Amino acid sequence: MDFLTDFPTAASGLEPFKLLLPLGLILIFAKLFSLLLGKLKMPQVIGFLIAGLVVGAIGFIPNQQVLTTNTMTGLSYFSKIGVILILFTAGVETDIKKVKAEGLASVVITSLGVIVPLLFGFVVAFLFRKFGGLDTSFVGVDINPIYSDIFYGVILSATSVSITVATLKELGRLDTRVGTALVSAAILDDIIGIILLSLIISLANGSKTGAGDDFVSMIMRATGSTSTALNISLIVIFMIVFFGLTYGLGIVVKKFFNYLGTKYPHHIRITIISLGLCFLWSYLAEYFNIADITGAYLMGLIFAGTKPADYIDHRAETTNNYIFAPVFFASIAMEMYQTSFDSTFLAFLGFGLAWVLAGLLGKVVGAGLGARIMKFKFKDSLRIGVGMMARAEVLIVCAQKGVEANLVSSQIMPFTLILILVSSFLTPIFLKLLYKGEPLENSGSVQELKKSETTAVAK
Repeated sequence: MDFLTDFPTAASGLEPFKLLLPLGLILIFAKLFSLLLGKLKMPQVIGFLIAGLVVGAIGFIPNQQVLTTNTMTGLSYFSKIGVILILFTAGVETDIKKVKAEGLASVVITSLGVIVPLLFGFVVAFLFRKFGGLDTSFVGVDINPIYSDIFYGVILSATSVSITVATLKELGRLDTRVGTALVSAAILDDIIGIILLSLIISLANGSKTGAGDDFVSMIMRATGSTSTALNISLIVIFMIVFFGLTYGLGIVVKKFFNYLGTKYPHHIRITIISLGLCFLWSYLAEYFNIADITGAYLMGLIFAGTKPADYIDHRAETTNNYIFAPVFFASIAMEMYQTSFDSTFLAFLGFGLAWVLAGLLGKVVGAGLGARIMKFKFKDSLRIGVGMMARAEVLIVCAQKGVEANLVSSQIMPFTLILILVSSFLTPIFLKLLYKGEPLENSGSVQELKKSETTAVAK
């Protein structure tokens, strides 16, 4: 783009001050609804989504000048920063030491807690596509629809145990075998889910030989090759290279930030530099055929092991919740108004409801089965499965990434909201019922879990 002639200005129809009205409305309604939902012990993200539905309704007013193409474009820029910071803070909050402490149990629970809902989602999407009239016109050109089926499953692999943790705290059960296994499995779940998201998107677009500006496309264009096999091989190689670079960078960054955390604790320079690295690594990830949000999450993982990790997390999350996160979720809700309620939606309605059910049962069956394999009692296994059932912001992020990559229909977004609402409502109810009438445990959870793992491995 020629900076002087092509840069959008007021003369070209973009008047930046007009963005302030929808932005102000979103922030005010987002806070009001999040406070209301907080009293009902529901995630604040639901309040953000409702705010988007309220503000988005302005679009139905004839000749309105609030939600125009230009203002929506401006909001989309805020949204992009919001989703990056959501995954960055998720990475910073990831406690790798806890995963290591729980060991084999968390690996088994997480693995099945990812595989089973992914499989359920894939089967539901495949069957509805083949026999249920599910429209696949949204799938990008040259993309095999089977990748769309897989991605519907990938979305369901996401989990969020914030409600579960709050419920277990209320019941006095967080520091138990079930509580520690749930938290560590959820941490590992996020890591696997984000990697799967990048992998499927990259593989799905692998047939678009040389179409992008990433390193793989550059090589394919330079060699003149159109081989899909070579393209996919290069994608996998560059993903491995990126993870290797992340590990190497992590060694340097951790030493530097441990120094900053010791010499300049709680100093604003720590926040500024960490956010700068987050954005740079997110940008670089795209050149390695990895989703930008994966780059943000990996950078967050690096900071998770540093002295100022809590300070970075607090500052980044506060910055995001002030403006960017509410705009991201509100924008997602606004897009729901673009859903076409035609004959294709009726077919999608059946699929969407089956998909929600697959998401609920997938976690209960998968994580619960993993717990049984690790010698948890049946009731404890069911508690773990129910605890892993809850969903929140990561589910929406994954779904939105699929929409942007033309892998899933935008009509799935209302059903992501339904899944979040239903799981957020049912999880604490079921957990309280499963613990009803039982005395509190007094024994240490980590020691019991390690003993259980040793016994399981020996057998």
